[in-house]
Amino acid sequence: MLGVGTHRDETTRRPYLPTHLYHSSAFSSLRPSASSDLLKNAPPVSADGQRGGFFIPAASEPGKIPLYSAEFYAACTAGGILSCGLTHTFVTPLDIVKCNMQIDPKKYKSIGTGFSIIKQEQGPKGLFKGWGPTLIGYSAQGACKFGLYEFFKKFYADMVGEEVAHDYKTFVYLAGSASAEFFADIALCPFEAIKVRVQTKPGFANGLRDGFSKFVAQEGYGGLYKGLAPLWGRQIPYTMMKFACFEGTVEALYKYVVPVPKEKCSKLTQLEVSFAAGYIAGIFCAVVSHPADNLVSFLNSTKGGTVGDAIKKMGLVGLMTRGLPLRIVMVGTLTGAQWGIYDAFKVFVGL
Repeated sequence: MLGVGTHRDETTRRPYLPTHLYHSSAFSSLRPSASSDLLKNAPPVSADGQRGGFFIPAASEPGKIPLYSAEFYAACTAGGILSCGLTHTFVTPLDIVKCNMQIDPKKYKSIGTGFSIIKQEQGPKGLFKGWGPTLIGYSAQGACKFGLYEFFKKFYADMVGEEVAHDYKTFVYLAGSASAEFFADIALCPFEAIKVRVQTKPGFANGLRDGFSKFVAQEGYGGLYKGLAPLWGRQIPYTMMKFACFEGTVEALYKYVVPVPKEKCSKLTQLEVSFAAGYIAGIFCAVVSHPADNLVSFLNSTKGGTVGDAIKKMGLVGLMTRGLPLRIVMVGTLTGAQWGIYDAFKVFVGL
């Protein structure tokens, strides 16, 4: 790929699109001549012989949001809110069963019995307890996860330069996703704590409104963040796998499975590829993050519980396997749906 010089007139400076690190459905569907025009019009290599930035000018099309502008990051943030908030709320019944299987496996022995017991003891509404903190918490997390991922991905690519970013693009994906998730979990943690307590302790509270005040009364405001370290342990590996595996799987599907080049695929086909790649990534996400997920569920459901208590009660094998099959189904579906919604939203708003 051609290098881009560092000397550009400020009046003609445009946002940049990383050709290797950004897989926009809209960009993929540009006419073939567009990429050639961009390269022909790219500024020359700087006089000192050094390569410039990793990015080439983005296509300037009416109705398109300029890449890496404030509008671009706002759109990515909004897409993250929709993709994470809606999907996690939709699978609340599965999440409730999963959490209870992790906390009390003797009572909730299988997915089927878990649904039956909760419905029998708490009624149909019991399968949707905690939807409030789920919606708000994962919407906040999604905003940070996707918005900051795009920011950090470009930031690290610019930092290391074009050649390094191209040759080690997976490491750029990993660094960008880990950095984004670090902040996303700070936003999620209080709501996750309330969600788990509401879902696993019948009679504790009905939802976010009364659950927040009761939780703080019992454990103080600091208790809302006692699960932050395990949450990082669950979510950072999860998100690193989610983005890196997704990006790599998309490339592989277009190279080996889809019979035509990506730029010739319909929008529907591109969204189908996004969902499939997301589901595959989700399976790996579930496996690498599951031990920490068990820790988060234990700590947030047990007053005064510690990591040592969790390991002693569940054992190392239990930490790695308890509730894993259900979580693979749930996380695979979640991740596939999230990427499908996110890509569809980007197409809708003009990215």
